[in-house]
Amino acid sequence: MNLIPTESVGSVPRPKKLQEAMAAYSEGNLSEEKMNILFDEVVKDTINRMENTGSPIITDGEQTKSSFVTYPLDGLSNLAADGISIPFEDGHTRQLPKLTKGPFHYSTYAGNYLPRAKKFTTRPLKQAVISASAMSLLYPQEGLADYTQQQFITDLINQSAADIRSCFDNGAHHVQVDFTEARLAIKLDPSKSLLKQFIDLNNQVLSHFTEQERQRIGFHTCPGGDHDSTHSADVDYVELIPLFFTLNSGNFYMQMANEKDPVKALKLIGEKIRPNQRVYIGVIDVIDEEIETPEMVYERIMTAAEYIPVNQLGTTDDCGFSPFSDDLATSRDTAFAKITARIEGTKIASEKLRITS
Repeated sequence: MNLIPTESVGSVPRPKKLQEAMAAYSEGNLSEEKMNILFDEVVKDTINRMENTGSPIITDGEQTKSSFVTYPLDGLSNLAADGISIPFEDGHTRQLPKLTKGPFHYSTYAGNYLPRAKKFTTRPLKQAVISASAMSLLYPQEGLADYTQQQFITDLINQSAADIRSCFDNGAHHVQVDFTEARLAIKLDPSKSLLKQFIDLNNQVLSHFTEQERQRIGFHTCPGGDHDSTHSADVDYVELIPLFFTLNSGNFYMQMANEKDPVKALKLIGEKIRPNQRVYIGVIDVIDEEIETPEMVYERIMTAAEYIPVNQLGTTDDCGFSPFSDDLATSRDTAFAKITARIEGTKIASEKLRITS
């Protein structure tokens, strides 16, 4: 067993035939039966390839989600399309919907994806969920006449907690909360009031779980990773890190491989991490098409180990490889080759650190 644990963030690129089928299904041009047959085929292939990398913890690659953020909203009738727009550095945008009336509830819990994955593996499974803070952006700035923001927040906290609970109930080993809006919050509000609101909201969700359960919950942060572009990489990591570790969870998955000044960030992580927390450092740059070598991964881990206690260190990828189902920027072969490099590089570092520790 590795001295240093390693996990994927979540998504891997979907085959083009799956993307085309999902589009046809959403337009009513493909039956649910045929869609489920294809889902089984692609999830099985994804898990087989994930296992072949040597990954100790498996994910389904989010193959059947519309996206990492919209899965709880699919099919809801109380949403309009013109919500908050998030601009990326390459000029493209992603737009969230907005709520038109209450009450707010999830259409799908993330735990519902686990039974399909469990058909194809006996290894521990990880499931990603969207953060309550991201979902809080659905409430319109102008408010709703018969549904106050406080009513919405109460419902949101309960739904977000139920989303995580559904993962545990369906056998998830770890649950990862995608909090990619953390760094973006500082860009939108340099006073950090918005970020503090987000963290408080997520901590209210975490209060629904025991200390033992919170040790199996983690938060992921990155500056975005969509079509090989980011939305907040220009925000200094040191602005986020002290507040990020006030989240009452046991695990943290942090982009680092494509960070401009990783040493500065790693030093601060080492200062701020609490004794009951583990940080999974990103050692794979998912928006760079070049495939890392195990030696490159090893070097990144050894640098991190200079500042973070080895017993609190893990490795991961900077972000999901395809957070939105229409993202074809990276091929499946490239993604799995990068994951393999992470696994092999982590093994090399584990052996080196085992000898020297």
